[in-house]
Amino acid sequence: MSEPGAVAQDVHTTDPVQAVVRADGTGEIVIEGIVQRVATGSMAEAGAAVTGLIAELAGRAGRPLPAEVEDPDGTWSLVIHPDGTVEEAASGVAEGPRNAPDGGAHAGGRTARTTRSTRRPAAAEPDGDPLPTLDDLLATRSQSPTGPAEHGWQVAVRRATLGLVTVGPGRNEHRHRDAVRAVQRSLDGPKTIVVINPKGGAHKTTATLLLASTFGIHRGGYTLAWDNNETRGTLGWRSEHARHTNTAVNLLQNLSRFTDLQVARVGDLDNYVRSQGSAQFDVLASDEDAASAASVDAEAFGELHGTLERFYRVMVVDTGNNMRASNWQAAVEVADQLVVVSTVREDTAQSAAWALDALRATGHDDLIRRAVTVLSAPAPRVDRRLRRRLHQHFGALTRSVIDVPYDSGLVSGGPIGYDALSRRTREAWLQVTAEVADGL
Repeated sequence: MSEPGAVAQDVHTTDPVQAVVRADGTGEIVIEGIVQRVATGSMAEAGAAVTGLIAELAGRAGRPLPAEVEDPDGTWSLVIHPDGTVEEAASGVAEGPRNAPDGGAHAGGRTARTTRSTRRPAAAEPDGDPLPTLDDLLATRSQSPTGPAEHGWQVAVRRATLGLVTVGPGRNEHRHRDAVRAVQRSLDGPKTIVVINPKGGAHKTTATLLLASTFGIHRGGYTLAWDNNETRGTLGWRSEHARHTNTAVNLLQNLSRFTDLQVARVGDLDNYVRSQGSAQFDVLASDEDAASAASVDAEAFGELHGTLERFYRVMVVDTGNNMRASNWQAAVEVADQLVVVSTVREDTAQSAAWALDALRATGHDDLIRRAVTVLSAPAPRVDRRLRRRLHQHFGALTRSVIDVPYDSGLVSGGPIGYDALSRRTREAWLQVTAEVADGL
């Protein structure tokens, strides 16, 4: 509801009406020094109430009124008509600075993406003037329209006008859409992402499953999460179960049926991998037989990898805790992108730093420079000073450092349900996945 009386005055100024819409459902407008406040149940309702008040003022003034509406995404330049019609002014949305927590580079998410393209110069005629090609014609196309906002108070305006008035997406929604496009980008062949930290409890398995989930959901399948522990890992336990209990060892024993491409079928893999349903990715578990003496070495990993890359576009490999294991080293050798994970704790961070030191000592400098570091909050509150230190250290070694929040849905140790995670967590892992995709 709104406070009465403040909108009764006529509007004489030509300056924009200043308005604020907050995430808690409150808001206010300021016109000629008079403040009118609203208190509603959601940001969408507050946005509708604020625009309604400005439309009432426009009706009293007998003309459209310019308005600057600030919300958590930025500041919107609008023109609001007496009949309630809302349109964006020519300036659109003015984005403010993106404040990273603690001043850390890349803290809390990814930096703005810039798209670069390199094209071979067009062929030249004998007189030296280049002739335009199809690529040049395609390069001059305008960008695809972004479409109306799907979140925030702008949606309420669209719904209230039955779609006749639409306000574009805000800064956060633009960022979300940019990340989705990055994840969906076409690849020049199958890609392998390797998740490392030689300490247990560093969130390797969590990262593997959430990366694979995000790739699967936004790319539409052909994504594999692979537990490359030499003996037993927990990826199979933290994922949805299947009607079978086969693992990488069973697949290795029957790998010959998939080497002949004339008879091999992707559907036959269903008896060895575990479909994750609506998340649209598969899981290849490590050996789960307590009585088994089987193990996966470098040769076995190579055979599995060579076969699986024929069936999957993206493979996310969860590594074990033994960097000296031959299968661990084999995974690093085929990695297109390394993902270094750690919780914001001294012990897991030291383990990650030690792993990078060891990889540098063995000639993997370029792989490290292109790597992405993910720092997971181990509790609702984290040591901010330690987080700054970790950003400084890993930011000097790897391509980017990204924070992901604590989520109680990840604590139980049971299967990770992507839909059960908070929207904030899913968005953070979308930004991580987009950053990883940028390196593929």
